[in-house]
Amino acid sequence: MLEKCEGIVIRTINYGETNKVITLFTREWGKVGVMARGAKKPNSRLSAVTQPFTYGYFLVQRGKGLGGLQQGDVIQSMRSIKEDIFLTAYASYILDLADKGTDERKPNPYLFELILQSINLISEGYDPEIIINIFEMKMLDQLGLNPILDQCAVCKSADGEFSFSIREGGLICHRCLEKDPYHYKISPATVKLLRVFYYFDLSRLGNISVKDTTKEELKKIITAYYDEYAGLNLKTKRFLNQMSKFKDLM
Repeated sequence: MLEKCEGIVIRTINYGETNKVITLFTREWGKVGVMARGAKKPNSRLSAVTQPFTYGYFLVQRGKGLGGLQQGDVIQSMRSIKEDIFLTAYASYILDLADKGTDERKPNPYLFELILQSINLISEGYDPEIIINIFEMKMLDQLGLNPILDQCAVCKSADGEFSFSIREGGLICHRCLEKDPYHYKISPATVKLLRVFYYFDLSRLGNISVKDTTKEELKKIITAYYDEYAGLNLKTKRFLNQMSKFKDLM
């Protein structure tokens, strides 16, 4: 059965000499794999629409197994991302996290929109470090992880000076710090941004400027939380870390 979908190419694998297997994250079906026969040929009509990050409409022959891509129309190629190695690394991590954090064929229009908004914001020049932090925080719900950010994870108090406890799974107030001697001391700005990134609508994002020290705190907390609870080991994340060290040396 031929069906049309709106999707984003989140992964590509070469298959044989001329074919590709691509993974689409679609608005209608969630994550699906499709065979794009002949897509590696330079003159193939499927060549452009099967590039990573491409957002478009796809006509797919669907069945029980791997679908077959018949044709596609590019809506956005995300060229500005593809032409910049740093932006490519950030966007690749978003797609990788979405891929590894979801099951196939489970419709999820919210996550489709989140992926598309995040890639678009990186393409439009927003701070990619902040965009991936927002995406990471919003992916926690999709992974079944719900950090406690609106109150102290121990005493449930909503007021006080807060630190972050990986062990307690969220913020802890100054009165409960002895419950976790390994808590992370963080600034009020980091507390606020963790909450904002987790709760607010990404489509309302304006120009946001975050100090480097706050960025470091955000990265440390989010990475530690993922390492403890998510069970994901992503090459794209390791590459980002290596790239960050390289940029510090420049």
